[in-house]
Amino acid sequence: MTPRLRSAALALALAGCAAAPAAAQEVRALRTRPESTDYRETSRYADVVAFLEAVDRASPRVHLTTFGYTAEGRALPLAVVGRVADASPRAVRAAGKTVVFIQGNIHAGEVEGKEAALALLRALAAGEHAAWLDSLVLLVAPIYNADGNERVALANRPLQHGPVGGMGTRASAQGLNLNRDYSRLDAPESRSAAALLRAYDPHVLLDLHTTNGTRHAYHLTYAPPLHPNTDSAVVALLRGEWLPAVTREVRRRTGWETYYYGNVPSADEGNQGAERGWYTYDHRPRFSSNYWGLRNRFGILSEAYAYLSFRDRIEATGRFVEAVLDYAHAHAGRIRHLAAEADARSVVGRELALTARLRRSDQPVEILLGEVDEGRHPYTGALMLLRRDVRRPERMFEFGTFVPGEVERAPAAYLLPAALGDALDRLEAHGVRVERLAAPARLRVEEFRVDSTRVAERPFEGRRPRSVWGSWRPAERELPAGTAVVRVDQPLGRLVFTLLEPRSDDGFAAWNLLGELEAGGAYPVLRTP
Repeated sequence: MTPRLRSAALALALAGCAAAPAAAQEVRALRTRPESTDYRETSRYADVVAFLEAVDRASPRVHLTTFGYTAEGRALPLAVVGRVADASPRAVRAAGKTVVFIQGNIHAGEVEGKEAALALLRALAAGEHAAWLDSLVLLVAPIYNADGNERVALANRPLQHGPVGGMGTRASAQGLNLNRDYSRLDAPESRSAAALLRAYDPHVLLDLHTTNGTRHAYHLTYAPPLHPNTDSAVVALLRGEWLPAVTREVRRRTGWETYYYGNVPSADEGNQGAERGWYTYDHRPRFSSNYWGLRNRFGILSEAYAYLSFRDRIEATGRFVEAVLDYAHAHAGRIRHLAAEADARSVVGRELALTARLRRSDQPVEILLGEVDEGRHPYTGALMLLRRDVRRPERMFEFGTFVPGEVERAPAAYLLPAALGDALDRLEAHGVRVERLAAPARLRVEEFRVDSTRVAERPFEGRRPRSVWGSWRPAERELPAGTAVVRVDQPLGRLVFTLLEPRSDDGFAAWNLLGELEAGGAYPVLRTP
């Protein structure tokens, strides 16, 4: 544990967290800030740190460390839980078990994942779910957007039913939505998360959110990776077995319904003319679970329903995570095997998606719509919505998966000049293997000639996205020593393709990371056919 975490714990007086116990048998007496305030408040950074310090002291199976920093310099805490010697990546890898990463609070107004993660750690420190540790090691990061978490205001997350004492902000201290930053890595939090992936290489990753919007009857919705370039075996296990098993188990334990994430478009939200249906969200890897899928890992998005009470949202998230972990424990070897097979499967020469479009289901499906009661915030008078226990089944088409739009054949390698140092740094931060020519070489390559390009008028997440049109053409080029060679035949080949193809809808060109591109000019990245 770091001095920073230790000092934060010592500085905490009571602030919603009971005094840390000295013995493991007292760990059940720990209370999160919601529990100690009758669910009026959510945990602050110091509460989270003190709680983690307490479970770390209470159990030899919990090891506390950090995995990076926020923009304002807060250390990002990580609890490593398992039969391992310590919290180091070496110890976790040496265990030979399936590694599961659980992330809360990427949007710091959606605080249920943070609180559910703390409650899960308390249960583990008290000896519950001990069988999980026969096959799993858990990495738990409860407070990813720690800076946003401290920007508590009563008006954040309008309409959401509590906590009435306020919650943090969706954006980070830099004003960035961290769940739009996975492909470009602009934020220090994103760099920190990428470093964690490089070091620990988890097989399963959960990102815990809260959704509002459509008035439905589900306590929680979820999604697997949505990008059509995700390894088919990863998607098949999640959609064909894992998530259906979780749905059945949550229903058995609680009577609650869960389903794939979606919304029904409405005219008052600017969706005039859209076919009525159940629509999922964006496929691009700027989003966590889609990004994890392109890394050949089992990414799972969880979205508790915002109009449940705060207490019920925490419980729904916790129940979902438990059911996911039950399945991971029972099928741990298979999960590791499928991830390793996906890593070994080359995409060179295959047609992959540059863009994607929603696919409509072959037949209508039953969606459970719901209703809400209107109430008022006790301190601001603002409107709040509370889920009513009503289920209105409606059959509609589901737009829950994506198919390729524009496609391109994956090359053997991409060639980047040393002058593109920023792009190379980002690739290496992702964990992409980059080689460099030791001597000049004349090679037959393909060069992308730009026909036209357009930069967005308005910035998005601090950058002005770019669209590029053109085509690849055969060429012969003399390449100097130091030219970077990024082979596609590597475990992160699907991600390499997405980041470096000029027409990719979430690549470095789309994020305008490769300098000025002009009509009639050449894209600065070459490729070998």
